[in-house]
Amino acid sequence: MKLDESESKMKSSVEATQRDFNTVRTGRANSSLLDKVEVEYYGTPTPLKSLASVSTPDASTIMIQPYDKGTLNIIEKAISLSDVGITPNNDGSSIRLNIPPLTSERRQEFVKLASKYAEDGKVAIRNIRRETVDSIRKREKAGEISEDESRDEQDKLQKLTNKYTAKIDDLLAEKEKDITKV
Repeated sequence: MKLDESESKMKSSVEATQRDFNTVRTGRANSSLLDKVEVEYYGTPTPLKSLASVSTPDASTIMIQPYDKGTLNIIEKAISLSDVGITPNNDGSSIRLNIPPLTSERRQEFVKLASKYAEDGKVAIRNIRRETVDSIRKREKAGEISEDESRDEQDKLQKLTNKYTAKIDDLLAEKEKDITKV
């Protein structure tokens, strides 16, 4: 595996971690809380955002307006069964999710969840590094590159790994600040 391949995979890991962070609640309404919600639509799991428009009219409300009014009840059921932890309010034409203020205990739980997502992202980056180091060592044993070139590539790879794990740490610090802000 080449270094540029490894770097693009590491970027993807950081982006995946950011998407995971977006699903963690903060004190404000955020439509990305519903990114992982899937609705059973004609026997097929379908992302909620494919069936409805999701907006945040104010800081404590998420509004879901289905494109087809017939899907209102199955969307409501999918949200109730999801791990979002908010009870949907169906008014006959749309669904409102009122985001309650977080207690300090819930904030700490969400900080732990964000930390877990960050650690998962770092593990993915370290796995990419390990695979690339194995590839470099195989190329060295096969005589394709010299020992010095191998060391240089491994040093560059370690710098990439440090760069992307630091990005995840920065994202985590930002998310923790959002979660703990009252």
